[in-house]
Amino acid sequence: MNSLIPETTRADEMDCSCLEKRLGHSFENRELLKDSLRHSSYVNESGDPGLSNNERLEFLGDAAVNLIVGHCLMRRHPHLDEGDLSRMRAGLVNESGLAKAARRIGLGSFIMLGRGERRTRGAEKDSILADAYEALVAAVYLDGGFERAFEVIEKQFESLMPPPKDAPSFHDPKTRLQELAQEKYGAPPHYRIIHESGPPHDKIFDARVDMGDIRVEGSGKSKKTAEQNAAKKALEALEDPEP
Repeated sequence: MNSLIPETTRADEMDCSCLEKRLGHSFENRELLKDSLRHSSYVNESGDPGLSNNERLEFLGDAAVNLIVGHCLMRRHPHLDEGDLSRMRAGLVNESGLAKAARRIGLGSFIMLGRGERRTRGAEKDSILADAYEALVAAVYLDGGFERAFEVIEKQFESLMPPPKDAPSFHDPKTRLQELAQEKYGAPPHYRIIHESGPPHDKIFDARVDMGDIRVEGSGKSKKTAEQNAAKKALEALEDPEP
C-alpha cells in the first residue's frame, strides 16, 4: 500500500475513523490518537507551544510492543529457550518490521509532518513509520488498557511470526550472517559505522559490513539498526551472488 500524505496537516481536521477501523480500536480519547501521529517536524514548524510530538508515546510503545510480542512468542513456542526467543523477537520488532506493520494499516497517510519531511516523502520512510507505529500502540494502551493493546498487536504480528516447526532456523540478520560467515570464510563479519547525519534527536547512521569479498552498507536510526540492515544486504549478496 502506498503512503499518501493528506492534503491537510491540521490535526483537528483529520478524519481518523478509517485508521481506527484498520487498527481495530475506536478511541475514547481522540487527543491521544492525534498525539501519536504528530511528528516532531510538524510541531517544530507549527509554532504552537501547546502541541506535543509523538516521541514520549514512542518511548512507551517501544516497551509495549516488545513485551506483547515476547509474550506471544513464549506462548507460541513453549520449548524454545531465552536466546532463541530473543533472536526471534529481534527479527520481528525492529525498524523494518514495525514499518511493515505500519504500512499494513496505511499509517503513513495520517502522520503529521513538517514541510521539509513532506517534500522528502517522510511518510514513506521506515524510521518515521516505525516510530509512529510505536506511538500509536502506546496511544491504544493508554486509551483502552493493556488487554486492548495486546489484541491489536497480536492480530497484526501473528502472520509475521514463524510457525513452531520453523522456529529453530529463525534468526535476525546479524546472527544468520555470523553463522554463514563462519561456515564460508572461517571468520566473523566486521562491522563499522562509517557516517552519521541529522540533528541529535533524529540521527541516521550508516554502517558497513566486510566479509570475505563482500562489502555492503546499510542505514538506520540507531547503530544497531544500521548494522542489521547492512547484514541483511550481505545475506542477499551471499544468497544471490552476481554472475
